[in-house]
Amino acid sequence: MTHPADAAASTTRWRSTAPLQVAPVKTVAPVVSELGGLTMGTRWSVRFWHPIGTLSAPHSALRAAIESALDTVVQQMSPWAPDSDLSRFNRAAAGHWQTLPEPFFSVLRCALDLARDSGDAYDPTVGPVVDLWGFGPAPTRDTVPPAAEIQAAHARVGWQRLAIDVPQRRVRQPGGSALDLSSIAKGHAVDAVASALRALGCANVLVEVGGELLGCGRRPDGAPWRVAVKLPGFAMTDTGADIDEAPGPVLALPDLAVATSGDDFRHFVADGEHCSHTIDPRTGRPIRHALASVTVVHPQCMQADALATALLVLGPEAGWAYAQRHRLAALFIRRGAEGHEARPTEAFDALLA
Repeated sequence: MTHPADAAASTTRWRSTAPLQVAPVKTVAPVVSELGGLTMGTRWSVRFWHPIGTLSAPHSALRAAIESALDTVVQQMSPWAPDSDLSRFNRAAAGHWQTLPEPFFSVLRCALDLARDSGDAYDPTVGPVVDLWGFGPAPTRDTVPPAAEIQAAHARVGWQRLAIDVPQRRVRQPGGSALDLSSIAKGHAVDAVASALRALGCANVLVEVGGELLGCGRRPDGAPWRVAVKLPGFAMTDTGADIDEAPGPVLALPDLAVATSGDDFRHFVADGEHCSHTIDPRTGRPIRHALASVTVVHPQCMQADALATALLVLGPEAGWAYAQRHRLAALFIRRGAEGHEARPTEAFDALLA
């Protein structure tokens, strides 16, 4: 048994007035990882990081989640996949009601809302004329279609012909209608990938599918993800080391998405006519005006993707008026006498990094 005096003495031996010396702790900086692959005839990439010890899902699980999200979009909305929900609808007989998976139905409703709001400049039933001009699943071409064929294909276009049953998630095939969601499906795919990663605890990501991007969370230094805008004649630059030397403006994406639509990314020239893959649903012909590209920033990549196409079709004046009316963050690139001319909205300027 210890005597109280001995205990006091023992305690005194461990007292010290010298400051406690603590060995410095070496911190390990988070590393930005990257995964990538192919989908929808283009490339996808995901950059992500997480505080050390906070993510339990292995990279293999993240890749599986990404590829599953992308495969789902293809299985539902690809016109190139013969057994997709979209392809089955396009082949259906007049009067057929088809129940759609929830993601497909939500994307279609978004497309129809924009069609209505844009005065038909955007139309998800543009498939017949897209195919005719060689920019869909049909064989490519390098000649202008005969006027009679354009007229016949254009007669099948019109979002107003579709009947929608919202409670049952159904759409009615009016006969000869062909959906084409290429101008919105990639953006939706970006959103779907980001959602799948967040479900696995991966909150700081930069997702890209075919040039459409969404930044979620932050970079390891606490700053937003940064991307350089895709300009006509140049490729999209992401957060690589050379981003400050990129030819276009650099954007900060604090939980924002960016999408660009341009008339020189896919086209052919016939008899001196520049035939863009961007088809005006109101005429059944490629757009023909001075606007070369439009970039839109929006919280949803699906919305940014579709809006960029709608503004491009509307053209330099009507598109600008629409962007101003809706207070969109948009960059218009117009062909001028001395090269390309940039016209950003005030909301777009506010996002420049």
